Amino acid sequence: MIRKARETISPIVQNTPIFTSQRMAENLFIKMENLQKTGSFKIRGAYNKIANLTKDEAKKGVIACSAGNHAQGVAISATAQGIKSYITIPSIAPLAKIDATRQYGGEVIIAEGLYDDAYELALKIQKEKDLTFVHPFNDEYVMAGQGTIGLEILEELPDVKYIIVPIGGGGLISGIAVAVKEQNPNCKIIGVQTELMPSMKVSVEKGELTTVEGANSLADGILVKTPGDKTFEIVKKYVDDIVTVSEDEIALALLRLLEEGKVSAEGAGAASIAAVLAKKYDFKNEPVCAVLSGGNINIMTVSKIIKQGLFKTGRLTEITTKIPDRPGELIKLLNILKEIGCNILNIEQYTEHSMVDVNCYVVRLVVETFNCEHQNSLYKRLEDEGYSYFEELN
Repeated sequence: MIRKARETISPIVQNTPIFTSQRMAENLFIKMENLQKTGSFKIRGAYNKIANLTKDEAKKGVIACSAGNHAQGVAISATAQGIKSYITIPSIAPLAKIDATRQYGGEVIIAEGLYDDAYELALKIQKEKDLTFVHPFNDEYVMAGQGTIGLEILEELPDVKYIIVPIGGGGLISGIAVAVKEQNPNCKIIGVQTELMPSMKVSVEKGELTTVEGANSLADGILVKTPGDKTFEIVKKYVDDIVTVSEDEIALALLRLLEEGKVSAEGAGAASIAAVLAKKYDFKNEPVCAVLSGGNINIMTVSKIIKQGLFKTGRLTEITTKIPDRPGELIKLLNILKEIGCNILNIEQYTEHSMVDVNCYVVRLVVETFNCEHQNSLYKRLEDEGYSYFEELN
C-alpha cells in the first residue's frame, strides 16, 4: 500500500533531501521535510487520501480541520486533482497559515475558539454537504502517504540503525514504521513527543488509548490530546520506544538548526532533533536519521526563540546591580565590562526601584558574552569587585 502511495503522490510530492549534520551530533542525518511543498510532510498523506476517493466522493468534495499544515496539504492536494475542499480553521490560527490555505484553493471557514471547536464545525458541515472528511492521521491512506518518507530514507541510507520521528496523532510515525520495519526489522523506530502532551507515550505505557490534557507548546503541530485508534495499534507493534522533550530543548534545537544548519524549522518538526541533541536515547554512535517534519514557523516566534536561546546559552547576559550615587561609579562598572570583553547592548538607570537605597541607584545592562563560561567569569569579577546585587534575568 505504501509503494502504491508513492506512485500515486509522485506527480506532486518531492523526494526531499537528507542532510548530514555532524556539527550538531555525530552520525546525525536529517530528512528535510521542511523543504517539502507547503513546508510539511502533510501533503503526502493528504494527496494520497484524496487520490483514492471514489468518483462520487470526489464530485461532492472534501473537508478537513486544521490549524496549519494539514489544512494546506488538503487544500493543495484537492485543488491539484480538481476537487473542492473546505477547511475549518480555529480563529487562533496565524493569519499566514489561513492565507496560505486560501491561496492553495481551499475554502476557509473560521471557527471561533480552538481546534476542538473547528473539528466540531467540520463534522457539522460534513453532514450538511455530504463531504468526505480527510482525517489528519487516523486513516490508512494518510498513513501510507506519510510512509513514503520511510522508503526514501532506506533508499538513501540503507545502513541506518535508528529513525527518530515526531509524534502527534501518530500518522507520520505509523507510516514510516511500517515501511521501514517490513524491509529492515533491525532498524529501530523512536518516537518523540513534547513533555506537555505525551498522549501516545502514555497510551502505550497504559496499554489503552488515553486522553492527555496539556498546555500550549512550541511544538503545536504535535499537540494531540488523544491518538488515533488505528495509529495506536501500529505504534504498539512497530515503534521501539517513545521519548519526550522539553520546551527548552525544542527551542535550543530550533536555534542550532538556524545557526549551525542555516535551516528554518517549526517546533514540532524540530522535536526529533531536540531528542538527539538532548541525548534522550542511546544511539550508540550508530547512524541516526531524524525526520524534520515541517518548517512552517511564525517569524515572531523565531525572534523570541533566538533571543531566549542566546540568554540560555550564555551569549547574552542580563545584569541588574546597585551602584553608589556618586561621580565615576558608572564608568568604573563599564570599565570592568570592557576589561572582561563584554559588549554592551543596552543600559538603563533607575532611581526609583525596589532595590534603591538613599545613596545608590540601579543599573540594568544587557551585554554580549561568548558562552556560559565567559558569563560565569563576569559574575565572579563583579562579586570580587564588591557589587552587592546582580542577577541574570531570562
